[in-house]
Amino acid sequence: MLLPIKAFGDAKHRLSPVLDGPQRAALARELASRVVRAARDLPVVVVCDDDDVVAWAETVGASVLWCPGVGLNGAVTAGLDALRADYDEVIVAHADLPRARDLTVVQGFDGITLVPDRHRDGTNVICIPTTCEFHFAYGPGSFDRHREECARHGVPVRVLTDSALGWDIDTPADLDGFEP
Repeated sequence: MLLPIKAFGDAKHRLSPVLDGPQRAALARELASRVVRAARDLPVVVVCDDDDVVAWAETVGASVLWCPGVGLNGAVTAGLDALRADYDEVIVAHADLPRARDLTVVQGFDGITLVPDRHRDGTNVICIPTTCEFHFAYGPGSFDRHREECARHGVPVRVLTDSALGWDIDTPADLDGFEP
């Protein structure tokens, strides 16, 4: 599984009306730890450019791919490129999925699996064959852009609507019902 993570200290700025900097960093670390646990027995590769994230990754048993200054889309592309030789498919998951329990449910489809966020706007999880030269397009509206990219490649696409994997934390309202 590929897990792109920005510096914990730079994460979750949209939560600043309700959480200070250290609280946001602690939340980002806790959410990322939950996602790693949801990978179960899958090997986890963290793509990052922050020493604190590297130290955290080592404590949770993840490998690290150092990828500075390329942004989310570039980091995911670099991660997929690095894993092509060793895997037939790669799960890419965001690190802010508080309800994630089992990421293995996205595996095994002959094509690309997309898990949209609960608003069907963003893409929280993608499982992609490593033979596909996919252009990642994260950000607002990424779910539609990723479906268009699947169509461009002519590969089968499975949209998996999953209430646990579809819940991410971006805004203060997303914290409702969250238990650290």
